[in-house]
Amino acid sequence: MRKIVLAAAVATSALGLAACGETADAVGETTDAVAADVEANAEAVAETAEGAMEETADAAEGAMEATEEAAEGAMEEVAEVAEEAAE
Repeated sequence: MRKIVLAAAVATSALGLAACGETADAVGETTDAVAADVEANAEAVAETAEGAMEETADAAEGAMEATEEAAEGAMEEVAEVAEEAAE
């Protein structure tokens, strides 16, 4: 009877160790998957930020050009008014 109880205890311990090994493997796989997701998300964020920076730069350049054109137009009008006033 003792041998049966001892064998059952050994079998239970062996199953417990096997389950722990499988759990460790599952944890390792989950960790790898999470790391891959984090890397993919970081790359997506970097690409999005880069695109946003390019769009912002383009918009700023467009605004600067529009302001420059408006200032040139205003200066031309002022020159015309001054010229007319001088006549």
